[in-house]
Amino acid sequence: MTALPYLAILRARFVLMLQYRAAAWAGVGTQFWFGAIRVLTLVAFYAGAGKQPLNLPQVVTYIWLGQAFLAMLPWAPDAEIAAGVESGNVGYERLKPVDTYLLWFARALAWRAANTSLRAGPVFVLAALVLPLTDMADWRWRLPSSPTAATLFVVSITLTALLSSAITVLLNIVTTAVRTPRAASFLMGFTNLFSGLVLPLALFPDWAQPFLLWQPFAGLADIPYRIYFGALAGPMAAKGLAAQALWIIVLALIGRWWLDRVMARIDMQGS
Repeated sequence: MTALPYLAILRARFVLMLQYRAAAWAGVGTQFWFGAIRVLTLVAFYAGAGKQPLNLPQVVTYIWLGQAFLAMLPWAPDAEIAAGVESGNVGYERLKPVDTYLLWFARALAWRAANTSLRAGPVFVLAALVLPLTDMADWRWRLPSSPTAATLFVVSITLTALLSSAITVLLNIVTTAVRTPRAASFLMGFTNLFSGLVLPLALFPDWAQPFLLWQPFAGLADIPYRIYFGALAGPMAAKGLAAQALWIIVLALIGRWWLDRVMARIDMQGS
């Protein structure tokens, strides 16, 4: 099996998603605004809190990373596949001369990467370059703690894209199995809470930390962000990367197994 069809799909889908620039700029404004609100909220919290596992500059940077890479999170199934489920056209996926799982994975990866690439740069400019020129310099997005942290972050955020794509394919499969895209909406709450988007996972109780590091949603945000500013370093960073890689493999195996069975139950009818 050659990878060329899937690389072509990845490239075509990526280029297609780059056309939605107006929506991306609207998203940048919204993400920066809500990022500022979240920063203010945590600044107020830290003003009356004692010693915390993450200091305030780290938490502020964590928030800006979350806003910049917000589009990476798998909140919903692929819109075109969801529409195909409602219309019945999803059955045509069985007729394409490619592996359906890899096709959907390539589509998901292009979707996450394109949307993120359109938004991450402008949020970085606003939060890391513009804010230091104002009276809110203490609330800026800080650069990685070291070259090693920057390198590990690139590795980790790449694994995040793959992990998010694997979860997106699972959402596609759930949608196909129950024949409605609304069935996958339950995952949004879990994604927000256990990825660290609502609150950095390091601020959760100490007894929960081993579970939080190894559950699948941590690899979507918390692990790469804490690697970025050095809160996860050395053996802990290695554990974080291992957790991401492990869940990519596990979810991909589950997804392929489940998709084969869901697709086998789809009946094609016509004259």
